[in-house]
Amino acid sequence: MNSFTMETLRSAAIAATIVVSLIGIAVGRIPRLRMNRATIAFSGAALLVALGALPAEEAFAAIDLATLILILSMMIITANLKISGFFDLAGRAVLRAARTPYRLLGLVMSSSALLSALFLNDTICIMMTPLVAVLCVRAKRDPVPYLVGLALAANIGSAVTLIGNPQNMLIGASSGIPFLRFLSRMAVPSILGVLVAWIVLVLSFRREFARGGRIAAGSATATATATATIIELDKPLLYKSLIAVALMSAAFIFNVPVAAAAMGGAALLLITRRIRPERVFAELDWTIIAFFGGLFVITEAVARTAAFDFLVQRGMPAVGQSMARFSVFTALLSNLVSNVPAVMLLRPLIDWFADPEKAWLVMAMSSTFAGNLTLLGSVANLIVAESSQKYGVKLTFGAYLKAGLPVTIITILLGVAWLSWT
Repeated sequence: MNSFTMETLRSAAIAATIVVSLIGIAVGRIPRLRMNRATIAFSGAALLVALGALPAEEAFAAIDLATLILILSMMIITANLKISGFFDLAGRAVLRAARTPYRLLGLVMSSSALLSALFLNDTICIMMTPLVAVLCVRAKRDPVPYLVGLALAANIGSAVTLIGNPQNMLIGASSGIPFLRFLSRMAVPSILGVLVAWIVLVLSFRREFARGGRIAAGSATATATATATIIELDKPLLYKSLIAVALMSAAFIFNVPVAAAAMGGAALLLITRRIRPERVFAELDWTIIAFFGGLFVITEAVARTAAFDFLVQRGMPAVGQSMARFSVFTALLSNLVSNVPAVMLLRPLIDWFADPEKAWLVMAMSSTFAGNLTLLGSVANLIVAESSQKYGVKLTFGAYLKAGLPVTIITILLGVAWLSWT
């Protein structure tokens, strides 16, 4: 077999690996194989290096260490808050304050959005889904609109800060935008987005809200005793965790690099006489680290392909300097390959724009809000759907879509208008 044929086969194998990896990451699995997004990304990256799509040294150089450190640090902080009982305490406080269906929906969504802005949105959905599901079942309410509201608000709220979701963490490490500046630009579209989502849910699930009624005051207590994930409050750890979060937030205010500030907060919590390190590290989602590491390599390989070069040469002139067109392009790509891979693929193209900072912000907003389009649009959505099944609640694709579709369109339009005007 001559060298030309060998090179053709190698190129075909590289292209096939990239396509299968991206499709597998988007869908979340590969038929007949027990692989999730993390194993698909890691295996795809290893195969691309083996095929010579890029040398091992360049593959390792493509991995953004600052992003991985930021993600790991935030997981350590979140794990300590979880062990201390913070999320249980916050969830029960929200549910105790609920008296009417409208108020319950508003409290679930506002708390979900606020907590997701400070911590990973996936974590908030993991902690709050059982509480919301059990409360609604015991109060004889339809759990679906409240669970959809939890997922929608978690996604929208996570767009507010550079630490709210993985794609924002990547943008924060790549763009150099100060934490408070990012927050000030993203706060308004996110607050309006939560309000829009609340209105859409009330209109989409008229039967649930038209029948009125009140949420029993004792339902929250019943929820606490019925939910198996309740953790006993550890006040010393809770106070220490809140101090670490406060110090980290202060560092953000003084423009300390986001990754360095989060690393400092995590390190403070790891210096302890009370909590065994194994308990903290057992709470960390190491699949996210493996997923990001592999994905960095895959997207670097994609950026070197002729197809990607063609997309840049033909697609970017069509987008031009229009933030609206770039927003639509980002949202579509996010739903094709998922939001984190979309951000990684679009990251090298930011220099195309005359105002790179605005392009970064539009990318962050669109890739995050696009996750609300369908039940498969974000991991947070899937967590809510899967977790609620344990409590006899079935969140279907269609039930989610009737709220997710209008919310995504309206919030992206609002976000583009705000970011373009300010």
